[in-house]
Amino acid sequence: MKHHSVGFATLALLAVGVMLPLRAVTDVPDSEQVNQLLSDAKAEAYQLSLDASTMESYTRSATTTWQSHAVAVMQMKEHVNAAGRTLTKLDDARKSASPWQATAIDRIKPLLKEIASTTENVIGYINKNPSRLGTPEYRDYIETNSDTASALAGLIGDFVNYGNTRDRLDRLSKKLELPGK
Repeated sequence: MKHHSVGFATLALLAVGVMLPLRAVTDVPDSEQVNQLLSDAKAEAYQLSLDASTMESYTRSATTTWQSHAVAVMQMKEHVNAAGRTLTKLDDARKSASPWQATAIDRIKPLLKEIASTTENVIGYINKNPSRLGTPEYRDYIETNSDTASALAGLIGDFVNYGNTRDRLDRLSKKLELPGK
């Protein structure tokens, strides 16, 4: 029995020793402005995901006209542009971001750029080939956009949830008057 107690105590001390350096890195306070912009980006990414899903459903319907595709992709382009403006604001606010918030910004950027590029490719394809929207090439563009938009929405949602959880834990830590806060 004594052997297990010593092992547990040693394990607990090791865990605390491992956690202390991580705590020092996370002591930079979260930026409320970045939190709000991430929440905005979450809503915009969700809208992009809906747009991409709508376009994907059009590729499965033989009765959807090229005009419907064109209207949907232009709406998506507007939403991509709105998300791009939010990303610019996030970049501008980066200097006040905590480490996890800066990581979020860094991970959002390439996904949004990919969605913007693919959306432009879809627009170009529709303009050049309005009667050929059933081709594998077109479906690949649409499927790629849908997959990337879903990934972006999930990623931003996870970061927003992480920030909310950190905030709740910090409030509980203060309420319980735990050391280190």
